[in-house]
Amino acid sequence: MSQPSIQLIRGFKDILPGETELWQHIERTAIDLFEDFGYREIRIPIMEKTDLFARSIGEDTDIVEKEMYTFTDRGKDLLTLRPEATASICRSYIQHKMYAQDPVRKFYTIGPMFRRERPQKGRYRQFYQIDAEIFGVAAPYADVELIFLLRTLFDRLAVTDTTAHVNSLGCPVCRPRFKEALSKLLDAAAPTLCSDCLRRKDRNPLRVLDCKVPGCREAMQGAPSIIDYLCDDCHTHFATVTDMLTKLGVPFEVDKQLVRGLDYYTRTAFEIQTGALGAQSAVAGGGRYDGLVGSLGGPEIPAIGFAIGFDRLSEIVAATSPVAVRPPQLFIAALGEPARAKAFQWATALGIAGVGVAMEYGEKSLKAQMKQANRQGAGQVLIVGESELQAGKAVLRNMADKSQREIPIEGIVEKLIQTLH
Repeated sequence: MSQPSIQLIRGFKDILPGETELWQHIERTAIDLFEDFGYREIRIPIMEKTDLFARSIGEDTDIVEKEMYTFTDRGKDLLTLRPEATASICRSYIQHKMYAQDPVRKFYTIGPMFRRERPQKGRYRQFYQIDAEIFGVAAPYADVELIFLLRTLFDRLAVTDTTAHVNSLGCPVCRPRFKEALSKLLDAAAPTLCSDCLRRKDRNPLRVLDCKVPGCREAMQGAPSIIDYLCDDCHTHFATVTDMLTKLGVPFEVDKQLVRGLDYYTRTAFEIQTGALGAQSAVAGGGRYDGLVGSLGGPEIPAIGFAIGFDRLSEIVAATSPVAVRPPQLFIAALGEPARAKAFQWATALGIAGVGVAMEYGEKSLKAQMKQANRQGAGQVLIVGESELQAGKAVLRNMADKSQREIPIEGIVEKLIQTLH
């Protein structure tokens, strides 16, 4: 009796050939843009000490309370699969003292994150993000640069119908006054709040603004706007952000309900929303976190960053401008073992020379191999068998117009390179 097949873990997915080409296109487009603006790649581990995320993201957040993949290893250390990248990049920045020579650093990273939330379309338990961060710049121009980069990236990927939603979350100087005003509303609305918000309204009332429960969202419709409570410095900072976005031609809306789901944000918070797949929803978001480096044991260094939901972005790009799979330039149809051995040598030499080449390694008829070449979309087919070897000439067939010509076997690799390049 055969064993049952093993299936994917729920909430995880395979990225198959045909889709990987699209992902590579998005990655190359993002990397080219980032590096043009002076960002350098950083690669961080997928696992960290749990305390890193509890201290940075916030113990009262849904991520830390409900969604992290956390376990105790054999050494009794509490470890977590990273639910986001910013905390890990901060940890690396501090641990390696990257601030010592020059605190201003620009990073990007692309890779998987892990959260145990309810799987749904475009949302997985292993999901991918494109992440960019700027350290050591307090000026609002860093905020504008990141929003501008997002807009530019989406334009290059032909993702239309995007709007930046921006807000200011204030700072430790002005936020207490806002929290006081918000707490009064929450006390009055307590009977309509969910159990999570009832617990959070006293410890961290801003968390209630991020709740997705309909009753809580309705109760927050009349919530005060933090923009009305900004100190002079935060007000000037935010005014510069909105002014420069206008001058750069980046469409945006001031969204007074925008909070973002992590505790470390200060001042500018933003999302890029799109209706490309129907309902308006966020495909990227981020904000300033000026106190995070200091709270994790480093010096007081300002920072800001964003993350793009790669899975959702790939769905949007696939729907609007799918990337074609690159077919082989040449398919070698070899008949008989002597011809196959020769063809294999030619194929390896052509591949090294940068020619896209495919061939059949087994014993198949010419008709079957021609069908195979056609399925793969090969531009040309080189036919070689025992008679061709004896005559010293192979047949090169153009699959578009069905014309064919003989090509000498002696020096065939060089001749094919000249023909196909």
